[in-house]
Amino acid sequence: MHRRRSVALVTAAVVLTADLVHEGLTPTPFHHARDPAIFVLAGVIAAALLLLAPRVPSLGVALGAGIAAGGALGTLVSGFAWSGVPDPFVHGTIAFNLSDLAIAFGDALLVGAVLLHAWTHRHELGQPI
Repeated sequence: MHRRRSVALVTAAVVLTADLVHEGLTPTPFHHARDPAIFVLAGVIAAALLLLAPRVPSLGVALGAGIAAGGALGTLVSGFAWSGVPDPFVHGTIAFNLSDLAIAFGDALLVGAVLLHAWTHRHELGQPI
């Protein structure tokens, strides 16, 4: 479990750092304010992912959780650092940032890895704990 926890923590730190560096170096006219409850929720979700996901014996789950947690932490930190989350990527009327991409990709990887783990260990599902 220590290896999976390390994978999740290091991945979250890398994603958070990449997001903050990108937002700091990329000028953007788009910033959107978020309700303080969103920042609290982002922190709670990141903590839950980093604490609970490594318990599943799968590096894919740990990696997905780390990517998603890094994105959530990026939203949390950038919201405080810029008094509104910067959105350097704009496509038509849609504006987003690296944190948003990390959350979406991390969640997809996390769900896929959990489903794969459940499928490969389906014979254990009916056994008592």
